[in-house]
Amino acid sequence: MRPPDSLWWSTLDQPVTPRASLREHLDVDVAIVGGGFSGLWTARELKRRDPSLRVAVLEKSVCGFGASGRNGGWASAFYPLSDDAVIARHGRDAFDHLRLELQGAVRSLGASIAADGIDAHFIQGGALTFARSEVQAKRLRDSVVAAKEHGYGPEDLTWLDEDAARERGTLSASLGATYTPHCARLHPARLVRGLAEVNERLGVTIFENTTVTRIVGGHGAGLAEVITAHASVHARFIVRATEGFTTTLPGERRSVAPIYSLMIATEPQSDSFWDEVGFGHYETFADDRHLIIYGQRTNDDRVAFGGRGAPYHFASTVEERFDQNPKVFTLLESTLRELFPSLTGDVTHRWGGPLAMPRDLSPSVLVDYSTGLASAGGYTGDGVVMSYLAANCLADLMSAPGTETSFTTLPFVQHRSKRWEVEPLRWTGINVGLGLAAWADRVERRKNQESRASHLLDRLFNQFPP
Repeated sequence: MRPPDSLWWSTLDQPVTPRASLREHLDVDVAIVGGGFSGLWTARELKRRDPSLRVAVLEKSVCGFGASGRNGGWASAFYPLSDDAVIARHGRDAFDHLRLELQGAVRSLGASIAADGIDAHFIQGGALTFARSEVQAKRLRDSVVAAKEHGYGPEDLTWLDEDAARERGTLSASLGATYTPHCARLHPARLVRGLAEVNERLGVTIFENTTVTRIVGGHGAGLAEVITAHASVHARFIVRATEGFTTTLPGERRSVAPIYSLMIATEPQSDSFWDEVGFGHYETFADDRHLIIYGQRTNDDRVAFGGRGAPYHFASTVEERFDQNPKVFTLLESTLRELFPSLTGDVTHRWGGPLAMPRDLSPSVLVDYSTGLASAGGYTGDGVVMSYLAANCLADLMSAPGTETSFTTLPFVQHRSKRWEVEPLRWTGINVGLGLAAWADRVERRKNQESRASHLLDRLFNQFPP
């Protein structure tokens, strides 16, 4: 498998040369399956806590091949579940703890990158979510009121009217925007490749082009085992950090739904373009449509822009050909040119990949001390910061079992999501949900009023437990 043909991979300083694959049996303390953000942050945090640990990372392709090297580069405090859903499931105290840890993790991630000497283009300029219709404006203003009731202050989330928003950035037809400082933009492939090098300096062994075929839990005095195409690894703990590719492992077909998110990138834009549209502090941007979009200004003044809309594929299938979808790429480009009418030049890069969506939308960190099996994932597109937070949870759980820390008491720790329905139910439900999102957006654009599909979406995608 070669790295994806993305802007991020094409702008690395060095060509990607695969590390050696695993060819003989190995005994370690911790084996990590997956060389993305979750796996590499976990390895780093384990070695920081105990440098004597023997840690190995096994990656099917090259480190960062999955979502970690393809995503939109938002390092945000956003969470897949709504605030109301978190409070309903876990209580107000747990929500407050989660909110503060997520906000702190944005800053801590940036500090960790700097401490490790990784030039990942990290700039914490915040995030702007624009209202481009009266319906969106009302929804966003209401979200600020609700956030205040949930303990957010104006320093966490605020409504900017059209003039105030324009001081930071603007999209066509903007009526204003919400702004949160708890978001940074970064170059994800530079980060994930840098993390791999940091881990090697710490003494972590990384094997690439190593396909894991089975993960077997330990029993009694027997250690857990990773079985690969050519050799096996015995370990006290085995961490599955495979995110959108989890469903390719035996028995995991219904654990998460691999949802495809696609991206495009433009040619570098002129100084006059950026003087007109703003984003001088590299604020990330979106609007409040239902079918999610996301964008950033890159270090070389391109617009990197992505969104949902690609279909879920039957039986949770993950294939390289799904990374390309001409219809979605065309829609992304037309949307981007609508948002920025003065945009010039061609789209130079088109790419995509799967992210992992659990049945209840809740991420999870799991450690089973009886079998030695552990996992982290289910970020539903919010994985840049969540993977860092999850890695700290795993490291604490494995380094000091039974010890409560600010990480181990987070509400997604030891949370096990319900499995997805059998096919064709999940294929029908997920794709109906995507269709409802597109329908709701069309109704709002045409009639300038909220669609009934908005409420159906909340029910379909479990704002509260089923």
